[in-house]
Amino acid sequence: MPSLYVVATPLGNLHDISFRALALLKTVGTVAAEDTRHSQRLLDAFGIRTKLLALHEHNEQSAAGQLIKLLEAGEHVALITDAGTPAVSDPGARAVARVQEAGFPVVPVPGACAAIAALSASGLADGAFHFHGFLPTRSAARRAQLEAMQGIPGTLVFYEAPHRIAECLADLAQVFTEGRQIVVARELTKMFEQIARMPLAEAPTWLAADPNRSRGEFVLLVSAAPPTEGVSAEAERVLKLLLNELPIKKAARMAAEITGAPKNALYELGLALRKADEGGDGDD
Repeated sequence: MPSLYVVATPLGNLHDISFRALALLKTVGTVAAEDTRHSQRLLDAFGIRTKLLALHEHNEQSAAGQLIKLLEAGEHVALITDAGTPAVSDPGARAVARVQEAGFPVVPVPGACAAIAALSASGLADGAFHFHGFLPTRSAARRAQLEAMQGIPGTLVFYEAPHRIAECLADLAQVFTEGRQIVVARELTKMFEQIARMPLAEAPTWLAADPNRSRGEFVLLVSAAPPTEGVSAEAERVLKLLLNELPIKKAARMAAEITGAPKNALYELGLALRKADEGGDGDD
C-alpha cells in the first residue's frame, strides 16, 4: 500500500545516514523536504535523483494535500527535514496527521536526532527526561514556561538558536535552583562539535568567555532538580503554586494531601520560600 516514510537524515556528518534511508530516498516517487535547496545537496551527495517537494512550516497544510494526492495515485513518498528526525521541533507533524486521517500508513525510518544524541553524551543520569524543544523567543514568556517546569522529575531538553543562546542561558540560570547542572551541546556531529557540562549558574560566564561558543545550533540539557530533604521535586512544585494564593500553613496542608509529602517538611520549605520571595520572616 502506498505509504509516507518519515526519514531521519544526518545532523551534519553524512556518514550517519542509514542504508535503509538511502534505499528509500532512491525508490520513493517523491521526497517532501523542509528546504529543497538544502536537501538537494544531500541527495546529490549520494547520487539520488528523486524529485523534491517543498513542505515547511508556512505551507504544511497545502503540501500535506499534495502528499495525499500522490499517495492516492499509488506513489510512495518520503518526508525529511533539514537535519535529524522530521516532526520533532521541525515541520511534519501536521502532514503526518493528515496522511493518517486519509487512511495511509506512516512508517518511521529512524536515525539521527539531536536531542537523543546530546542525551547519550551528557553524562546526566536522571533516568527520565522531558523534551521541550524550542522555548518562546520573548524573555517573559520563556521564564514563565521555565517556572512551570521546575518540578519536572527528570532532565529537561531544549533546542536553541545562536542569536538567542545568551538570553536563554541567563534565564535558565535565574529561574532554576542552585545545584543543577547544564550540558551545552552545539554543532553535533559537525566539525566544531562541542559538548560542555557545568553548574548551571556558570553557563552565562562560560558562554561569554569565547565568542565561538555562541555559534551553531544548540541542545541544552538541564539536570533534574536536586531533591529537597523530605520533599520531592513534584511536591515542591505543587507547594509553590499554592503559595501564590494561600497562607503557608494552608498551602503546606493542601500540598501534603495532594502529593503525600510530609506536611511539616512542606511547611518548613514554605517558610523558606516565602522568606526568600519577600525578604522577611514569612507568615503563618
